[in-house]
Amino acid sequence: MMDSYTSQYLFVAVFLAVAVGFPLAPLVIARLVAPRRPTQTKNDIYECGLASKGDAWLQFRVGYYIYALIYVIFAVETVFLYPWAVAFGGLSFGAFLAMMVFVLLLVEGLVYAWAKGALDWKS
Repeated sequence: MMDSYTSQYLFVAVFLAVAVGFPLAPLVIARLVAPRRPTQTKNDIYECGLASKGDAWLQFRVGYYIYALIYVIFAVETVFLYPWAVAFGGLSFGAFLAMMVFVLLLVEGLVYAWAKGALDWKS
């Protein structure tokens, strides 16, 4: 009979095998069963039903990245605030204070970005 310690590692090993095997099984089956008849038409670059024109390398303005970064910051803030708000009734004053410091730091960053003009959309 296996002891508890060994059975826990066995569970992790089985879980890991399933996690690796689940996505690999369809790939292997497709590789074995799918017909392979490459043609020039199948190998052409295809985007939105139109043939590509010109160079695919485009430079975006840095403003797009700043907006994206600010969005990510506030999306992460929401991920932290939601469980805190759900458990708010059972939390101590220290937890409330810690979250207020967290929110204050994020608001400070928003005010700084606003003051520097990072949120002004210039065309």
